[in-house]
Amino acid sequence: MENSDSRGHLLTEQVNPNSANLDQLTSLELVDLFNREDTQTLAAIAAARSQLAEAIDLTSEALRGGGRLLYVGAGTSGRLGVLDAAECPPTFCTPPELVQGIIAGGKEALVRSSEGLEDRAEDGEVAIASRGVSKLDVVVGISAGGTTPFVRGACSAARQRGAAAISLTCVPAEQVSIAADVNISLLVGAEVLAGSTRLKAGTATKMALNILSTGVMVRLGKVYGNRMVDIAVTNSKLHDRACRILQDLGDLSHQEAEHLLERSGHRVKLALLMHWSELDAEAGDRLLQTHQGNLAAA
Repeated sequence: MENSDSRGHLLTEQVNPNSANLDQLTSLELVDLFNREDTQTLAAIAAARSQLAEAIDLTSEALRGGGRLLYVGAGTSGRLGVLDAAECPPTFCTPPELVQGIIAGGKEALVRSSEGLEDRAEDGEVAIASRGVSKLDVVVGISAGGTTPFVRGACSAARQRGAAAISLTCVPAEQVSIAADVNISLLVGAEVLAGSTRLKAGTATKMALNILSTGVMVRLGKVYGNRMVDIAVTNSKLHDRACRILQDLGDLSHQEAEHLLERSGHRVKLALLMHWSELDAEAGDRLLQTHQGNLAAA
């Protein structure tokens, strides 16, 4: 069997001996078992640290050059990619097109199982073509087992168009059939419920995507210290957070922070620069643009 280990199964399909009596455990024993097994997700991330760092560098360079980050996956993998993409605009004030999620089956697959659609490599190719992927972009193919045809087709098509490809899987490199420039393998071991990769594999994938997207945004100057200085002030919670950031970093009263936020057009990064440099909003904005939006450099 192609892409199989010595037992004839992908690592993600193996049976976990630690949970052989899963159906006989008490609820507390179930919780304890999951807790013990989930520690492997942290070890898997640590083991892939170099590849994750390489992916951050590659992606931030591409986005700095006008490219985009596109996640591609099916089922749980696709949903996690879409989730990470959707969280970038409110967290980092990025345009929706900068980080995108592509899932086999489209929007309907986000809420309804569409596993059969992952078997069509040609659909992955079409998805890449429809987004106009070019040599400026980075495509991350997410597939727990490393063999999903939809993801294989998408990554292959992306590379043919000159884009960089990153594979994010939960199997050893020799079991991955996705062509990529960077291969991130998160080896979490067999699942508590055999083959259910929404468990440890899904958790590790979510962690890796958090690290990748946040790391990229840090490299792009979307963060000052450890604060969201490019936060989109779109509701009362985010408005309060923006004011607290200004109060803390600018040593301002709440009223002063409110006034400064208003003057900056509700742009925290610009507000801080205005406060520290005594520039008006227009001059501060020009200075930020000169430094590609990097507040520390400005």
